Amino acid sequence: MKKISFLIVFASFILASCGGKNEKKYISITNKALGTFYSITYFDENGRNMQVEIDSIIDRFNMSLSAYNPNSILSKVNQNIETELDDCFKNVFFRAKYFYEITDGVFDISASPLFSAWGFGFGNREKITPELIDSLKQFIGMEKISVENDKIIKSDPRVNINANALAKGYAVDVVADFLLSQNIKDFLVEIGGEIVVRGKNRNGEKWKIGIDSPYDGNFNSGENLIYTVSLTDKAVATSGNYRQFYIEDGKKYAHTIDPVTGYPVQHSLLSATVIAADCMSADAIATSLMVMGMKKAKTFLTEYPEYQAYLVYEENGEYKTFSTIIE
Repeated sequence: MKKISFLIVFASFILASCGGKNEKKYISITNKALGTFYSITYFDENGRNMQVEIDSIIDRFNMSLSAYNPNSILSKVNQNIETELDDCFKNVFFRAKYFYEITDGVFDISASPLFSAWGFGFGNREKITPELIDSLKQFIGMEKISVENDKIIKSDPRVNINANALAKGYAVDVVADFLLSQNIKDFLVEIGGEIVVRGKNRNGEKWKIGIDSPYDGNFNSGENLIYTVSLTDKAVATSGNYRQFYIEDGKKYAHTIDPVTGYPVQHSLLSATVIAADCMSADAIATSLMVMGMKKAKTFLTEYPEYQAYLVYEENGEYKTFSTIIE
């Protein structure tokens, strides 16, 4: 369930090489993080470089939630090695339970075996049969896993979880909270396309975020944009089907898997960008809308207006859009 960046931050996020006295106090840092990269820009009166502290935050996330680190808490949970859960893991787990409930099982971090079977996870792609899907679905569902006394309890040891669909969003939130704790009020935090913005950019304006056009194979963020939104004090995340897919026997199989059916979705929705108060929510809801499809997504957004969205779908060979975003 590896997420790919679909958002681009405009040039107002990049620092000028010359200018007034205050411009020297803008800091831009970047590094590897959670299987991707982070890019952070912020204004600090004292000109402090926070990279060491931020890298430490990212390291703690890797030790808690990384599916790629065999020594992480998540990996030990999946291997049924008894381990004590940290706050990072528990916060993500309980939020995942919440999203599972409000989406009627559409958002499900226990669906990891399905992603692997279809070739979008950690194992080798398998020959898909109805029997295989039925066998995997026996140990998929958030009701099959719980937390008691800081330990994971599984109804079946084959239950396996992957938090990639919301862990990066939560990491963005934690880094943003750290900057706020340091009295830094104007910043942009981005990890793998998941973004939180606060205050204003260096031009004293809202931050401008571009949404990529969702045509198949559009791998270069920012080259072809379909929409631009100006934001402050919000989080934004995009999920889509146009960068991670394969063609077999003339049929497209995208990485968006419906945990309820066990099969990749087949509908007209191409990308979903969600704006929310926090990035973990934006991350999870964007993924959920992609599974739902247009009709259910519209209904969900009506029921949960705290999530604003920009949806791109295909109709009669043309791109169409639906938006609830209020700038």
